[in-house]
Amino acid sequence: MKAMSPWAAVATDIFNDQDLPYIYQKKFNQYNITLHNVGDSVYIIVQWPQGGRIALRAAYAPNDDIRIKKVVEKDTHITFSIRAIIGDYTIKVDFPDQDTPVFRYTTTLKPAKPLLIPYWPRDIIPLNEDGKTGQPKGEIYAHQAGTRTGFVYFSLAQPKSGSVFYMQNLTSLADYCEETETSAAEVVGGEWPELGFALPPAIKKPLPAGKEFIISDAYVALSTEIPADELTMARQFLDLQAAIYLQLQLPATQTHNWLDILNKGLDDLQNSHGCWSHAGGHDYLNAYVADYDTPPEIMVQLAVLLPLYDYGVWSGDDIPAVKKLLDGIAAFYNKDLGTVMRWHPAVADQLNESEEQLKPNVMDSWYLHHPLLNLARMAFRGEKVAEKLFIDSLEFAHHFKYQWPVFYNMQTLETLKAEKSPGNGGEGDVAGLYAYVMLHAFKLTSNKRYLNEAEKAAKSLQGKGFDLFYQANNTAFSANAMLWLWQETKNKLYLDLSILCIANIFKNFQLWDCNYGYAKNYPTFFAVFPLSDAPYTAAYEEQEVFAAMHDYLEMAKDGDLPESVSLLLAEFTRYIVQRAAYYYPPNLPKEILSDDVKMGQVDPDLWIALEDIHDGWEKSGEVGQEVYGAGVAFGIVPRHYLQVGDEPFMIAVDYPTTKYKKRGKTFTFDVRGDRRLTCRMVIVNKDNTKLPQFTVTQTADNKKVDLQGQMVDGNIEYQLQGNHSISVNWK
Repeated sequence: MKAMSPWAAVATDIFNDQDLPYIYQKKFNQYNITLHNVGDSVYIIVQWPQGGRIALRAAYAPNDDIRIKKVVEKDTHITFSIRAIIGDYTIKVDFPDQDTPVFRYTTTLKPAKPLLIPYWPRDIIPLNEDGKTGQPKGEIYAHQAGTRTGFVYFSLAQPKSGSVFYMQNLTSLADYCEETETSAAEVVGGEWPELGFALPPAIKKPLPAGKEFIISDAYVALSTEIPADELTMARQFLDLQAAIYLQLQLPATQTHNWLDILNKGLDDLQNSHGCWSHAGGHDYLNAYVADYDTPPEIMVQLAVLLPLYDYGVWSGDDIPAVKKLLDGIAAFYNKDLGTVMRWHPAVADQLNESEEQLKPNVMDSWYLHHPLLNLARMAFRGEKVAEKLFIDSLEFAHHFKYQWPVFYNMQTLETLKAEKSPGNGGEGDVAGLYAYVMLHAFKLTSNKRYLNEAEKAAKSLQGKGFDLFYQANNTAFSANAMLWLWQETKNKLYLDLSILCIANIFKNFQLWDCNYGYAKNYPTFFAVFPLSDAPYTAAYEEQEVFAAMHDYLEMAKDGDLPESVSLLLAEFTRYIVQRAAYYYPPNLPKEILSDDVKMGQVDPDLWIALEDIHDGWEKSGEVGQEVYGAGVAFGIVPRHYLQVGDEPFMIAVDYPTTKYKKRGKTFTFDVRGDRRLTCRMVIVNKDNTKLPQFTVTQTADNKKVDLQGQMVDGNIEYQLQGNHSISVNWK
């Protein structure tokens, strides 16, 4: 039997009493819900049809005898007003949809006197069947890390009952965190048998008396299924998360002028001396603004070149930086090793070796395969230099038998660092990235050897579960590779592995708005973290995940994806279009920028994205201003601004779109996502002339609805439902 705290031990003993009175009971879907006042706590007990139970502590008043003052039941919710020595509590329990097993409980506290909170117990305790002693058994699959979504996902295995996805809406804790100067990092998790949420300890500043604070806002999604393996676990994880997402009060978005942001960023990228260095007769992008000490890296050049190139195709503009970057990439090839190198060979000896990767022949595993992928993508666009570099480097890419270390020596292939941390494996998603490289090689050459290699690499992803994720963009590329393999082979294993990759990415999202400290100045909802242990979100990885997920949705055929995946990915794109504008320093107050910068310098007036956005109590930009994150705007504009021939307007949509057709004065397209949610469409006035008259309709299942727009800043805005066909007519 696992050890437990006194709080859990007492609760477990209390709820072994079959005759324990309750203050409320409800049959909800297949589950029996009861509320109990046990003196110092109010618990919600959920009982499965199979007998398993969990206790959810909705209110806690240490060493007190809680008194229920009032109970009001109305519509789908019931409210309990509670008196305690430390203050007045209100618990509201909401059952919004009898057919969907998701409920919410929100607890507020109005302290009777200034209140310090040095400790708070976690709020979930798994229980045995009613009347039985002994500790239940279960498994925790995943939980919050850092400031990611405040969730814990687990199952009850003995008694065999089902699974739970529990999520704290940490947005609601902003007032508590602001008042007490605490963070919502690491507040949801725990170890069996004590799980869930614990208030961050308030020991620095007290909660003031007389003001009401939300101290818990929990959503609970229930299932009678226990996943049989990691593949069914991934689907259940996404399905339960989506079920909760549909119940959230989603943050409002705002329209940003991405065309203006792009033009300013392009001007600064091409003309700011801090963005460029010179080596071996060519100009190269710095990794960070004014970082002249680090030699040029091939990953940096290609990470910006590809979105720049795509923007040039979309706009029809000639972009001088594209030619400059194309001219310089061949110099990274090493004929002796038969591969492109990470560092520019002419100046690699200038590396200061202050960190383990800052040595001439040290390769971070993904830093080889990522440039190869981008070279292949440039080859698809007809660039012969990129194609030759890609083909000539393919043989070197085959080492390490699909299990890549973190660092290795390029000349000797000696492993220099096997694992990211002891016992946590190497770069688990590089096998998926490698598979994606091999699939591009197969498409370019029609050589089935590369398809076979992709399949071998794909199968090596099995067994990694939620530890597959090493870096967000590479896990996203892995998802695309698996979906491609599914379509190439019709082996369902690959489709399931693609969903596993998506689940790994969603484990690393932040589904809440920080709204305390410095973060009152920028949104954080639906941000994705670059690494599994990263303390901040990063522009480069977010942009690449964004672009990869567009490709993923474009690649998916009808029926490939669970509804939950289509829903969540469309919402991610909607929020990144709103949120990514705040990576640019001119959109942020100068006082939130870090005074100490690790790489180069931060120019608050330069339209080059910061690498890092932090928790609200930390300043941002402490890593530097990320030149290789400059692709943000060049990724967003071609994907979300739809050109309509030579017309004096464009159409911007913040959901992914597809199937574009223009016939005369009619433009049609399909919106991705889910019909239960909405997105914004803006008819953008390109040259400030008078716009024509528009008729906009949306259609699904042969039902056509006319939409009304409203004029905002010279443009016309509409609200669209996801998963509909849209027709825009003008005259």
